[in-house]
Amino acid sequence: MTGAHRILIVEDEPLIAMMLEDFLDVLGKQMAGIADSVADALALIEAGGIDAAILDVNLRGGEKSWPIAAALAARGVPFVLATGGSTDSIADGYRDRPTLPKPFTMDAVAKALDGL
Repeated sequence: MTGAHRILIVEDEPLIAMMLEDFLDVLGKQMAGIADSVADALALIEAGGIDAAILDVNLRGGEKSWPIAAALAARGVPFVLATGGSTDSIADGYRDRPTLPKPFTMDAVAKALDGL
């Protein structure tokens, strides 16, 4: 991911989102935005300027990130799926995408982004 520096974070837990933001800063990446819902993420994607994304699979209120993943894939934007559960929770159409297990470490985030 040599050219991907503007990263969208989709995460519904504020402390985890802030931690990811700190990790990205240390890794020399810029924030393209933080969203905690499907609607907010889709608006940020529509605005453009995203090189890659980290998507929490399960969002508040039972929302899943699949519409976000579809919008990113349609635009050719790479993404990693973050999950605290097993990979069984990942929809069939996205099982080939890289995953980032929770709890996050900076090394795991760096490897996941570098692998995109």
